[in-house]
Amino acid sequence: MKKLFLILVFLIVFLAGCATQTYNYYPEVTEISEPPLNSIETVYVGDNMLRQGKFSEHDAIYIRENVKAGVLGGYTFTRGYYLKKGQDRKYEFYLPLGGMDSGQVIVEGLYDPFKIIRLDKKSGKLCGISIYDMAVCTNKANYEKKKYPVATSDSFQQTLVYSGKVGSKINMAYREFLNDIARPAFYNNVEYDLSESRIIGYKGSRIEIIEATNEYIKYKVIQNFKQAKF
Repeated sequence: MKKLFLILVFLIVFLAGCATQTYNYYPEVTEISEPPLNSIETVYVGDNMLRQGKFSEHDAIYIRENVKAGVLGGYTFTRGYYLKKGQDRKYEFYLPLGGMDSGQVIVEGLYDPFKIIRLDKKSGKLCGISIYDMAVCTNKANYEKKKYPVATSDSFQQTLVYSGKVGSKINMAYREFLNDIARPAFYNNVEYDLSESRIIGYKGSRIEIIEATNEYIKYKVIQNFKQAKF
């Protein structure tokens, strides 16, 4: 019985066909300065009020719910992000992002170790590719294509985070990130008294506070950060 099962698995994988991959994708480097000047914004405690810097914007797919590939469900693609690694005329290729937002590929039963996800450009079908270049595919997958910011060796970001209000005073947290790692020397909490002025500033930024509570803040950005030196 076990021998028959092994033969069945082999036939399923063999009939799925061999697959080759292309690793030729390079993400775009993007400059960010958010939000737009003079726009009125509302954010909540813990959200970014200002964000400026440079990062790599990577093509990705976001799988909304777990999906199995193969007749016997040999590979399970869990919910989360998968980054693009390459493409050719017919296919695109993706791998798990890694980290909190990442999906995972779970190998079940006697299936071969996983190597990469293949997306068919024409049909949109997702397939799991094994280390032996054999493909097993999903019948249907709930996913969408997105852009995902990825830190690189020259990534740098400045952010100002709303931390809440006590009396007439509002609190902010300023952060600088280099290569997606918070820099301890550039990690600071600041406080502003709105009874003195509705215009606040930090690191070259200027912000007009329209309304502030301990839950949210409504504001207009007059000027974003000056680029920090590092």
